Amino acid sequence: GYLSNNLERTHMRIADKNITRAVLERHGFTFKKSFGQNFLTDTNILQKIVDTAEIDQDVNVIEIGPGIGALTEFLAESAAEVMAFEIDDRLIPILADTLGRFDNVTVVNQDILKTDLQTQIQNFKNPDLPIKVVANLPYYITTPILMHLIESKIPFSEFVVMMQREVADRISAEPNTKAYGSLSIAVQYYMTAKVAFIVPRTVFVPAPNVDSAILKMVRREQPLVQVQDEDFLFRVSKAAFVHRRKTLWNNLTSHFGKSEETKEKLEKALELADIQPSIRGEALSIPDFGRLADSLKEVGL
Repeated sequence: GYLSNNLERTHMRIADKNITRAVLERHGFTFKKSFGQNFLTDTNILQKIVDTAEIDQDVNVIEIGPGIGALTEFLAESAAEVMAFEIDDRLIPILADTLGRFDNVTVVNQDILKTDLQTQIQNFKNPDLPIKVVANLPYYITTPILMHLIESKIPFSEFVVMMQREVADRISAEPNTKAYGSLSIAVQYYMTAKVAFIVPRTVFVPAPNVDSAILKMVRREQPLVQVQDEDFLFRVSKAAFVHRRKTLWNNLTSHFGKSEETKEKLEKALELADIQPSIRGEALSIPDFGRLADSLKEVGL
């Protein structure tokens, strides 16, 4: 593309505010609220994302929501290959224009939640390389995308993703904190999670109304605890947080039922797991939840 060649010649970046503005004007692009579009215009932050993800020639990258290619450009310069999923048809010709000089970028015009990822990743030239997910995720759908990818059985080695700061805090939260909940458990069961750095709202066009965070998640060799039934573990952990201010006992009886027989089983399960019925869900670590889930299964709940 015209833009791509000019960018290469002038060492300008897509993320440069003037370039971003020029690209949007050239293509008559307007932001769609429904897609949660906020384009990053800070090259230092983009470089920091790539550094945090430790991208090199031995890594394939999946990006979600490349926008006009600001992050994609940085990724393409470092990675073996980049596969970027963009749901907005209007951005496809723009990406062809801005990323034209890269032969290691594929843009897939599909919804990441609906695409057959197993098949897509076979299209990498070298599908055996580790795959990292690096993306500036759309805020309104961050959690569904993350859970979809983590549970997809594709062995992503790492995620370095930008999201609303509050969601990043919830995912990386420790027990006994306000932010800790079933989302923390669902992610940390599979991955370690920590906030790498905070991104102010001022570096986006248009500026969102919240600050963002870059969250780095690395897949564990195996899940944090071994349980009989993973889905049941997540169901129990969700149940324990339905009413945060209520005791574990009250949340479990709300979920499993209040008959005498059920209460007896619950008492027995808590005893087996060595957990006090009077504590709150947020006091339980993931290994505690693992023991609880297995004990509940054992007593036949």
